[in-house]
Amino acid sequence: MRVVWTALFMLAMGTVVAGTLFAEESYLRGTGDLGIVIERASGSLLIIDSSTHTVLNRVDGLGDLSHASAVFSRDTRYAFVFGRDGGLTKVDLLKGSIAGRVVQAGNAIGGAISDDGTLVAVSNYEPGGVRVFDADTLEPVAAIPAEWSQGQSKTVGLVDAPGRKFIFTLWDAGETWIADFSGGKKPKITKFKQIGDRPYDALITADGRHYIAGLYGEDGLTMIDLWDPEMKPRRILSDYGRGEEKLPVYKMPHLEGWALAGERFVLPAVGRHEVLWVDRRSFKEAGRTKVHGQPVFAVARPDGRHVWVNFAHPNNDTIQVIDTQTGKIIKQWKPGPAVLHMEFTARGHEVWVSVRDSDKVQVYDARTFEKKSEMPAKSPSGIFLTSRAHRTGL
Repeated sequence: MRVVWTALFMLAMGTVVAGTLFAEESYLRGTGDLGIVIERASGSLLIIDSSTHTVLNRVDGLGDLSHASAVFSRDTRYAFVFGRDGGLTKVDLLKGSIAGRVVQAGNAIGGAISDDGTLVAVSNYEPGGVRVFDADTLEPVAAIPAEWSQGQSKTVGLVDAPGRKFIFTLWDAGETWIADFSGGKKPKITKFKQIGDRPYDALITADGRHYIAGLYGEDGLTMIDLWDPEMKPRRILSDYGRGEEKLPVYKMPHLEGWALAGERFVLPAVGRHEVLWVDRRSFKEAGRTKVHGQPVFAVARPDGRHVWVNFAHPNNDTIQVIDTQTGKIIKQWKPGPAVLHMEFTARGHEVWVSVRDSDKVQVYDARTFEKKSEMPAKSPSGIFLTSRAHRTGL
């Protein structure tokens, strides 16, 4: 009888504990299919469910989001949002609320999270330099002033790199720095000087091997092979830039918009109505495709079969899809005014598209191009799905 009563007591207690733990929906679901949509005009974001195409929550109070970006914690529960006003905001995706916020500078331009998920770094225009925070508490860990001969430089192109490292570039100084936190809270800084005139953005390849900086003040890009013991910067794609046609540049393309399709990169040309095809090993140009306008993002389906391209004003109402086997455009349509961002789901079956001036987010079938759903949003810009948490440089 005692055994029976003990069993009943334990069962009852288990029921109570389970009821306590799972009373809230936050404990009933995973986070692998969640994401956020930046609502730039209202300083808010939407937490979305990419499986059901629904909005779960709106979170307000994130400040100036006019050039906002985000990264995710390793468990994908938290989003770290980098605002233009210098704000770093930690958002709990399950609770739909702000878990922490610091205004760490006057003007910021993106950030990154370390590969072990413990550090969050922010790149700053004003006062310049990079600041690093504990991902759990948002307590400051390190401040890295971007000092050069003429003072403090703006920093751009901040990415994470394997081995608890961050890499960033100095706009004013024309330098690239590596901040290595593998030894603790005080970083070891490695500097590469004279990489080019006014580098404006950068990327790191998905394997963590190549860091590539785009140059605003001259044609070409600068690449550093991080696997090479000497890590010497070298110039690649000397014709990449305003180059031949010298069209006015309405918006500089995002280097994050480089797409890898098989053995070739596809990247937006600066000031030209083209995308360039680049051999991934030699980094030499392998072809061009004429497109509708000045491309901003060229985003590859995860299997590399198609590349979706959007454009700068005045052609920013259009999307084109390029077949990577032929290099030809196979689909073109107009989702609406001001298509700002496109985000593939993890396995590439859908694409989420922000259409700012229609106050809408649209979801498309990535293979049939059929619009599957649409939801309202306040001037939506960046779309970030939690699958990014497990990719270098995103």
